[in-house]
Parts: sequence; structure tokens; C-alpha cells
Amino acid sequence: MSARSPSGETRWNVAWRLLPLAAIFLVAFAAYLVAGDKGISLESLVRHRSIIDDFVSQHRVLSVVAFIGIYIVTVALSLPGATFLTVTGGFLFGLVTGAIAAEIGATIGATLIFIIARTALGEPLLRRAGPRARQLAKGFRDDAFSYLLFLRLVPVFPFFLVNLVPAFAGVRLGPFMAATAIGVIPAVVVFSLAGMGLDSVIAAQKNAFHQCMASGEYTCQMVFDPSDVLTPQLIAALVGLGLLALIPVVVKRWRARSRAIT
Repeated sequence: MSARSPSGETRWNVAWRLLPLAAIFLVAFAAYLVAGDKGISLESLVRHRSIIDDFVSQHRVLSVVAFIGIYIVTVALSLPGATFLTVTGGFLFGLVTGAIAAEIGATIGATLIFIIARTALGEPLLRRAGPRARQLAKGFRDDAFSYLLFLRLVPVFPFFLVNLVPAFAGVRLGPFMAATAIGVIPAVVVFSLAGMGLDSVIAAQKNAFHQCMASGEYTCQMVFDPSDVLTPQLIAALVGLGLLALIPVVVKRWRARSRAIT
């Protein structure tokens, strides 16, 4: 029996690396079909609120663990609804417990998809990329913590994208986890705090929903709009924090240029 050819071995290795990532995408697609584009929503919370409240009051620790598990799956599969899930954590468990649970879930979920993407595509992509792409990836790796902290703090970058780009650039696991854990703190605190006032939002949405139904509409929905929480002032503050995270990179580049000139 002939030995396997190098090209066949390479194709087999690539296919084996892609298998976990393909499984993630398939599961995410199936979950998306089941949950719809709204994912975890205000409407779902209102519909099942009494059951959820009873379970949390009787099994608080188990409820927090289950919440973290759901959060991990949501982030790892890049499903819609992670923002409202953070709000729900504050609503169900209070600011401190809700924020800590969301922090743990977001960090672990992001780390899982990062590891899978880095193993499946990170190294092969870097090997096949041109010199310029490899140079950019090296620059990202050299200051990974500062860049990642900026991307996490500024709310205009999709969370799932910030999980994948560092994986493709070959960023080490330590800086990724540290920047993620620190960078999501402001957002989880803000949205958990918003969750503590969710009762008023639910009351307003239910009233609007009933008025919509009474008018004969059939597309009435109860929705939570993150823009109600992310005010321009708050976004400006987060961007400011993100720019502060880039100061070490700027100083490092300035010192390197100064040494080169002298």
C-alpha cells in the first residue's frame, strides 16, 4: 500500500483543522433558524417571566450557573441577543452578580471561539498570506493587549469580529483573554445597570404592544433597543477609554522613531 502523498496529507490536515470551526457554524446556523434573528428577546422574557422568576427565587446559584452557560453558548456561536442577555442578568440577579456572570460568560465564550478559529484558520492563513499581511499581523501581535482593549471598549466593532481577527493574526491566548476580560467590564456594568430598571421598559413596551394590537396591526413586537442605553455621551466615554488603551502603542512607536532618527 502506497504512502500518502504530501499534498494529500496537507489537505487532510486542513480539513481536520476546519472541522471544529465548521461544526460551530453549523450549530450556530441551526440555533439561528430556531431562535430567529431576534435571538434572546424582551418578548421571550415577558412571555416566560413568571417561570423564570420562580426558578431564580428557588435556585439562585443554579440560575446564575445556567445563565453563564447560556451566555457562553451565545457568544461562542455568535448568536444574536448577547446585549439583551447582559441586561437580563442585571434584571434577574442585580448589578454585581449580573455583571460578574456576564463578564465570565463573555470571556469564556469569546475565548472558545478564538481558540477554535486560531487552530483552524489562524496558522494556515498566516502561512499563505503575503509579506505585507504577515507584517501587519506581527504588528498586531506585538501590541495585542492595547489593540484588543481598544477594540473591546469601543462599541462600534462587532463582538464576534473582535474574537476572530486576533485568531487570524496569531495573537497569544494570554493577551486575548486579559484584554477581553478587562475590555468588556464597562459594557457589562452599563447594561446590567440598565437591567435593574427593566421593569419600566417592560411596562412601556407592553402598553405599546397592546395599543398596536388594538389598532389591528399583526406585526406588533416588544423590543429592547440598545441605543436607549448607549447614549452619545456614554459612547464618547467608551471611545475615550479606548483611545487611552492605545497610548502605550503610540509611546512605543514614538520612542522607536526617535531612536531611529538619532
